Amino acid sequence: MTWAARPDPARRFHDDLVGLDPDDPEARAFAEHLDRMERVRPMFTVEGELNGVRDFAESANRIGGLQRWAAWLLVVLVLLGTGYVIYGVLEFVLATYLGG
Repeated sequence: MTWAARPDPARRFHDDLVGLDPDDPEARAFAEHLDRMERVRPMFTVEGELNGVRDFAESANRIGGLQRWAAWLLVVLVLLGTGYVIYGVLEFVLATYLGG
């Protein structure tokens, strides 16, 4: 389901938002938060994992200060660990292939 095809969260949670102005930015943000919390998607597929990464990136962009730096540090550490593992695998494969 693409972003444009999703139903409006403010309409989906109409009962939860009774008494709030649907055009209020804070009420819309709360409805979007409820939508993110109740969204069900497959997590054991590539698409599901990429959606999880997108949600993490969007959350990291919404926060600020120390938490934003902690999210940035987490991403850098994951990338460094991934690079180290890829380097080790390539080294092993090339050493095996070249007979070294």
